Amino acid sequence: MLIGFCFCGSFCTLSKSLQVLQQLVDKGHTIIPIFSYNVRDLDTRFWAAKEFREKVEEITGAKVVDSIVGAEPLGPVVKCDIMCVCPCTSNTLSKLRYGITDTPVTMAVKAHLRIERPVVIALCSNDALGASAEVIGEMRNRKHFFFAPLYQDDTVRKPRSLVTNMDYVVDTIECAAKGIQFQPMHL
Repeated sequence: MLIGFCFCGSFCTLSKSLQVLQQLVDKGHTIIPIFSYNVRDLDTRFWAAKEFREKVEEITGAKVVDSIVGAEPLGPVVKCDIMCVCPCTSNTLSKLRYGITDTPVTMAVKAHLRIERPVVIALCSNDALGASAEVIGEMRNRKHFFFAPLYQDDTVRKPRSLVTNMDYVVDTIECAAKGIQFQPMHL
């Protein structure tokens, strides 16, 4: 499959997202990597932006799409089989809910939805069971959106946090390609 693979700024989960990316490449999928502005521009304690970009380009053998202009053809011109947002922040999920297209990731998803193909969401959010719960519920019921399984990563210090179990993202992509939501949704 041709997979658009979007990275958003849940910086503590980027290393696990790289493992998913490597699994997809190892299975023979072609990847178009797409970065949010934050992933493109911010150096954090987890990754330097330049280093992360180099690693993604090394794994995929493709240049990162990191602008709205670069992401716009990913639908009408470059027809991906699946778009995966891994990790997806609550900020990005909320923008998708309201059709806000102000980052390369939101543009890539919007352009991809024009051709009515599946979008896999690998949510990683500290407020998923708080302010974002309503958004998750609504997006779960929208056509073409498929969620990778979530779990509470730290019930004591972060009781509203949910993160995707990255061990199931590839399975979720394979199910979404058939129009099926991978189960269970929450682990």
